[in-house]
Amino acid sequence: MTGPHNAIDAQDHPGRVSAVRGSVVDVQFPSERLPAIEEGIVIEHDAGQPLLAEVEQHLDASTVRAVALGSTAGLRRGAGARGMGSPIDVPVGEAVLGRLLDAVGRPADRGPPLPAGTPRGPIHAPAPAIRRLGAEIELFHTGIKVIDLLAPLVAGGKAAMFGGAGVGKTVLIMELIRTTVERHAGISVFAGIGERSREGHELLLELRQSGVLARTALVFGQMNEPPGARWRAGLSALAIAEHFRDAAHENVLLLIDNVYRLVQAGGEVSGLLGRLPSRVGYQPTLAGEIAELEERIASVAGAAITSIQAVYVPADDFTDPAVAEIFSHLDSSIVLSREMASEGTYPAVDPLASTSSLLDPRLVGEAHYRTAQEVRKTITHYRELQEIIALLGIEELSAADRAVVKRARRLMRFLTQPFMVTVPFTGKEGRSVELAATLAGCRAILEGETDDWAEASLYMVGDLEEARRRETGAARGLP
Repeated sequence: MTGPHNAIDAQDHPGRVSAVRGSVVDVQFPSERLPAIEEGIVIEHDAGQPLLAEVEQHLDASTVRAVALGSTAGLRRGAGARGMGSPIDVPVGEAVLGRLLDAVGRPADRGPPLPAGTPRGPIHAPAPAIRRLGAEIELFHTGIKVIDLLAPLVAGGKAAMFGGAGVGKTVLIMELIRTTVERHAGISVFAGIGERSREGHELLLELRQSGVLARTALVFGQMNEPPGARWRAGLSALAIAEHFRDAAHENVLLLIDNVYRLVQAGGEVSGLLGRLPSRVGYQPTLAGEIAELEERIASVAGAAITSIQAVYVPADDFTDPAVAEIFSHLDSSIVLSREMASEGTYPAVDPLASTSSLLDPRLVGEAHYRTAQEVRKTITHYRELQEIIALLGIEELSAADRAVVKRARRLMRFLTQPFMVTVPFTGKEGRSVELAATLAGCRAILEGETDDWAEASLYMVGDLEEARRRETGAARGLP
């Protein structure tokens, strides 16, 4: 499908702009040509490129209220407009790989225009029918020890990283992009929703330098853009991912940073449309907006979209209605801890709060399940003892409890890991660890093999053999 909004036919403008209120535009049409809800509208704009908007309400038999996906500065009443006859569409396919696009699919990386004839896909589409969904469950290994052990991901599933500001969500997302391209040889699609311009620029440079940009498409609705652009950037990225899954039959990793910003943009749009707010001031359409995005992320026979999303948690409050609603759609929840980040434990994944529906002995195997449960049990017992240790000292604990504390501290250090994307900041070479090595290392720690090792030997290493070499070197006085 080619894009109907690339050029405007001056003789085909049945609509006229009747009012402009910020990002909301009222347009009058002949009653027999009234665009449908979610249909795109192309509006003449003196600023240059045509302005795209999406119909959200029918005010009367001849007037629609639409949300602009670009700036309305300079838009005048009486400007010509026409319905596209379909939802807004964006370019898809091989041409968008290695490119950075805005929310409506226009190149935003100062590169050449996309080739003529580039296929396009609508941003609104139904979720795959149940009969098309893939029946097999295949684990998606990330090479990140704490995730593969305690919150395993599934191909075609949805995982989210929850955390407040500054706990490492974006760094984890960037590492996962690299992992997908290198380990799974798949396509990555990144949706930056409400991101700062600096973050988008840094991500583009990082992907270019690491050599994985050629298999990645980036879609940004940045913080400085109108709420309509931020609101629809996620659906634009999803349209690109769906094309690779359905037309090219390729596995796709869809990364979204940050889903909470999508919710915020939806709240702004809802307010502009005059809807009454719901709980805690959120839009009344909150559940529907999240479901529209999440339900289309699925595995079908032969290919899958696997999604990993960053979710900002306002004031670290996990009972927030938006956060709770996103939780309900997920297979794996990775919770980032501010306390662990402040201690330098990276990735700052909380081993007790992070969960996965895949952590079942029938799916991951008895050995993996048993090891994960023992790790959780040991760290839980240690946290219960921390208050006693703070008041009375570790010497007052029983021998059994002291052994638990010793092993829990070593487990938590073993689950740290240097990332490849952080090499410029830390100077430490990144590590990607196979699941078997992670399980073997945790079992050795639980069985007491490392009780006499220095905790520092297990901090920021890959597998247990690397820790053993570090411990041996320290014993010999080597740096």
